[in-house]
Amino acid sequence: MSVPTGPIVVVGASAAGLSAAEGLRRGGYTGPLTLVGDEPHHPYDRPPLSKQLLSGAWDVDRLALRQPDALDTLGLDLRLGSAAVALDTRRREVALADGTRIGYQHLVVATGAHARRLPGTGELTGVHTLRTVEDALELRTALRPGTRLAIVGSGFVGAEAASVARGLGCDVTMVTDVAVPLADSLGAELGAMLAEVHREKGVRIEPGVLVREVLHDGAGRATGVRLADDRTVAADAVLVGIGARPATDWLEGSGVPLGNGVLCDAALHAGDGVWAAGDVACWTHPITGEPTRIEHRTNASEAGLAVARNILAGPQGATPFAPVPYVWSDQYDLKIQIYGATRGADSVRIVEGSTATRKLVALYGKGGRVCGVAGVNMVRAVRSWRAAVVAAEPFDTAGTSPTPTAGSVS
Repeated sequence: MSVPTGPIVVVGASAAGLSAAEGLRRGGYTGPLTLVGDEPHHPYDRPPLSKQLLSGAWDVDRLALRQPDALDTLGLDLRLGSAAVALDTRRREVALADGTRIGYQHLVVATGAHARRLPGTGELTGVHTLRTVEDALELRTALRPGTRLAIVGSGFVGAEAASVARGLGCDVTMVTDVAVPLADSLGAELGAMLAEVHREKGVRIEPGVLVREVLHDGAGRATGVRLADDRTVAADAVLVGIGARPATDWLEGSGVPLGNGVLCDAALHAGDGVWAAGDVACWTHPITGEPTRIEHRTNASEAGLAVARNILAGPQGATPFAPVPYVWSDQYDLKIQIYGATRGADSVRIVEGSTATRKLVALYGKGGRVCGVAGVNMVRAVRSWRAAVVAAEPFDTAGTSPTPTAGSVS
């Protein structure tokens, strides 16, 4: 292994970027290391934005991924609050919004993703997304007892926000273009169970319909949404949770291959000293051979470390990145955990518990092989099925012999 000595620049000061920086230092890199972030904050954790921070259970300080003294030990040149705006791969320079340019031998792109917005809502007040600390604090201020909240989208962020908002006494309506919320991620049976929980908690769900526009008053403040069938939902605040797009605008024209993110090989290398990690990376999966982009917190950290290892290993020693994705969601008293890839599964089987008890483990298959597992309020049990995902066991016989570790409910 030949440890590089030239400067390394990491663009993106969140989980993926911080993990890459830490991995480089732990691996023996002692050269100049710059961490660039468009937000003024030190690296912080994003999953609590739609959970603990939104509810008020946590303050902003608890989001910090590392304390200042831990960051100091890394010897970073921290460039916070100034976004990267352009890349010159020929000169190997990153241009920042403040006019400075930073040279590099290796560049790690870890800029994450931007929340998607509804067209024509950029100038309206009362329309929210949940991607940054400021987003969460602004929405938290709006959530008061009796506030009418319309949530556009029924993914995990929208479902978690609905749970928090109901706990704060808000009147919540969830609008989704799918027939069953979360069915695309968890399948129809588990999606229907979660929808039932939300309805029991007082959330109104408008399924299978698109939002045509956000309604507003003469002062440009949102007053609700108009649906594609011309019905309207009155609201004091609108949360848009319709997914995210990779943050690659600053790379246009740079020569870095772009598509659904930064296009990388199996080792997360995009060519010419450029690497990518986290939500922004779209790499060729070494097992499936398919372009893969994952927007999960654990994937961000794992990818950052993988990039660090591969930079330090050099071209001949770089290894493919083949993670087992993991994501979790807290909704009311339910803890949902997923290992692997459940989206796109063609088979689902509940192997422990039941939807009636709302404590269960479900196995997901694709092409006759296990591709994922999901658990609801069975933390240790679902973890015991992870091995079946890693091994891509035959779906029909997975877990039949021997029986997985007994899953105690927790």
